[in-house]
Amino acid sequence: MKAEYKTRQQELLTSYLKQMQGKHFTAEEICSHFESKDIRVSPATVYRYLEKMVREGDVLKIFIDEHSASCFEYVGDKGCKEKSGHFHLKCEECGTLIHLDSSELYDMQNFLAKKKGFKIDAPRTVFYGICEKCSSRREGKDEE
Repeated sequence: MKAEYKTRQQELLTSYLKQMQGKHFTAEEICSHFESKDIRVSPATVYRYLEKMVREGDVLKIFIDEHSASCFEYVGDKGCKEKSGHFHLKCEECGTLIHLDSSELYDMQNFLAKKKGFKIDAPRTVFYGICEKCSSRREGKDEE
């Protein structure tokens, strides 16, 4: 089997994605990262490469809502070629996206699959609310 040719930009992107494993990021954040280091990587290359990595199963693409840019998560080094099973929480105040692993949600997911024939796409499932930091900030304001 012939090895795939990788450009210098693709090598830089792969290295960055591996460093970001377990974290969420947008294509814009990747572009900003390289720009801050005076490394030229075109936005078109970033988007094409991310989509290629999504197709290959090394990167998850997470759609939050119609107002937010898609988030990505590198999962390649975990050996996860299928979709990751975690859910997400999104803070409506600061926009933070948090991983959620919950046996109760997995039980609900399995119940819906078995009893209703409905399969939940966990990485695309987002629960909206207020994160702990923003809640604390709110409580601090209420005390004043």
